[in-house]
This record gives sequence, structure tokens and C-alpha cells, in this order.
Amino acid sequence: MSRLPAATDRRLEFSDGFEGGVLDPTRWLPAYLPHWSSRAAATPRYTFHEGRLVLQIESDQEPWCPRWDGATLVSSIQTGVFAGPLGGPVGQHRFRPELVVTEEQATTRLYTPHYARIETRATAVADPDVMVALWMIGFEDEPDRSGEICICEIFGRDVGPDSVRVGMGIHPFGDPRLVDDFEQVELAIDATEPHTYAAEWTPSGVDFLVDERVVKQTDQSPAYPMQLMLGIYDSGKTPGDHPKRFVVDHVRGYAPEPDRAR
Repeated sequence: MSRLPAATDRRLEFSDGFEGGVLDPTRWLPAYLPHWSSRAAATPRYTFHEGRLVLQIESDQEPWCPRWDGATLVSSIQTGVFAGPLGGPVGQHRFRPELVVTEEQATTRLYTPHYARIETRATAVADPDVMVALWMIGFEDEPDRSGEICICEIFGRDVGPDSVRVGMGIHPFGDPRLVDDFEQVELAIDATEPHTYAAEWTPSGVDFLVDERVVKQTDQSPAYPMQLMLGIYDSGKTPGDHPKRFVVDHVRGYAPEPDRAR
């Protein structure tokens, strides 16, 4: 059983169906962790098709952060950014210990909920070098507010014609109150067709759902504001057909019931 009632019984506080054919600057920052790289290098490639956002990896795209992330290509958007001064170690999602800020960023909070149901309806990519994901990271204005809730992480190598392994769960990173609780859940779906992936995040834990069915639960719960990260990632190891396309129908956030709010 889910911890929360149906999404229709809660207040919709964030919604983007991309119908307007533009990326809304009041909802999304078009960059991927730009403090470890630069706004120019971290800018995503994207377009819109039939009212859907299409995040793309294109043939002429350069790695977003070759100094620390090698040949990885990324087209990703996020709902906030926080980092410290140039040359310092303070910044969101410190994925390597030697990272330093290479471009200062204005602190931006577009959507940073503290407990919510977050969902997307999206289509995965059956390319072995590609991963698509919707995840949340702590805003990290304090160093230990750095946990991750991974709502869905789908590698193309795990996509079959009638089944898929979807990564979901908790990563602690610098949060000593959390422990790693992440798994790939095997589901009998065709992930190259649209499906709804969601996380119901409450003070008592997180439920992970696919097409409204709870497929994983954890009693852990990051207790601080978090921001959304939505993107397509390419290892850049082998050539392939381009563009590589991550199609997103919508992203929504629902506020918790008043008696469950912080």
C-alpha cells in the first residue's frame, strides 16, 4: 500500500506539460551542475514535439565536464542551483572528492519541495550507452543536506522488448543520517513506450511507483528541501544514431496533505 492517497486528492504545486513549446524559466534552469563546469558547457540540447519535451544528445555535442567526468555527454535541466565561491569545494552533488567550483552561480530556488509526490511520464531509450533519469538532490545549502532520491534511472542496456530494470532508491552522498538503499527493480513493461514513474516522499519514508503501482519502499526520508534533476546521459563510448532522444510528457509535484506537512 502507498503511504499517501491518490495524487488527485492532493494539491498540485508544480506542473509542466511542455505544451507551450518553450522551457519555462520560472520552473527550470537549463544546465547540469554548472558550478563544476560552466553554463555554456552544461547547457542541454532539447526541442519540443507534439507537446512533449525532448532532451537530446546530438552528434556534435561536447562532454559537459571533461576534467572530472571524462567523455560523458549530458542534456539535463534542474529546478535550482547552489554553490560556493570560485575555486572552493562547496557545491551541489559533489560526485568526486577533488571537485572545485569552476564557475560561480547565483543561488536559485525555482522548485525545492520539502516532502511531495514527484512524478514524470516519460519514454526510455534502448541505447546501451544511454541512461535517462528523474532524481532529486538536496539543495545542499548545508553540507549534510546532500542526499538523493532517485525516482527512476533507466539504462538503455537494461531495456528489453517486454521488460526493463528501473533503478530507484536512496543515496546518502554526504548525509550521515542516510544509508544507501538503491536497487534495480525488474518490471514487465516496454519502457520505450510512455510510463509514469513517481516517488511519494513523506516524513516517514519514500514509496516508489510505476504506473501507480508501488514497486519499492524505504523508511528513510531526507528531511530538507530538494530539487529536481531531469536528464539524458551518454557515456560517449561508441558512435550511434543521433539525436538520442529522451521524451518527457510531463513533470508534476503534489504537496502533501496538511497534517503530513513539516
